[in-house]
Amino acid sequence: MKVSFSVNDKTVESDVEPRTLLVDFLRNNLGMTGTHVGCDTSQCGACVVHMDGRSIKSCTLLALQAEGREIKTIEGLAFGDKLHPMQAAFREEHGLQCGFCTPGMIMSAIDLLQSNGDPTEAEIRDGLEGNICRCTGYHNIVKSIQTAAKAQ
Repeated sequence: MKVSFSVNDKTVESDVEPRTLLVDFLRNNLGMTGTHVGCDTSQCGACVVHMDGRSIKSCTLLALQAEGREIKTIEGLAFGDKLHPMQAAFREEHGLQCGFCTPGMIMSAIDLLQSNGDPTEAEIRDGLEGNICRCTGYHNIVKSIQTAAKAQ
């Protein structure tokens, strides 16, 4: 089947198997490997991207369901060589270790700040529910989001 949607502000048109998940389409068809597959069960959040400005788990959506929508991946956040403020905050505050969860964490955190520009630590932790990090203990991730919130 044919599918057409925007990925990082560029229109993508492709033939796709009807059962292809959006995460697999992004990674395998478009080479956008920043969106990770972690658990295959929608539990870890490594696959979070934005669809029409809201975070979604791309492992729970078929590529065909993105028809006509706007998808933003971690690769589409930076402005040339200038990191998105959330990416810069994660770097500044050491909000990552192995980096596997980081793209999903960043995409979820951006969505969180769109709805709550000055979240408390508890609100950040609650907002990250559904995103699992096995390395950091979340302290520096929370700190990174607080720093990004102040930079807005």
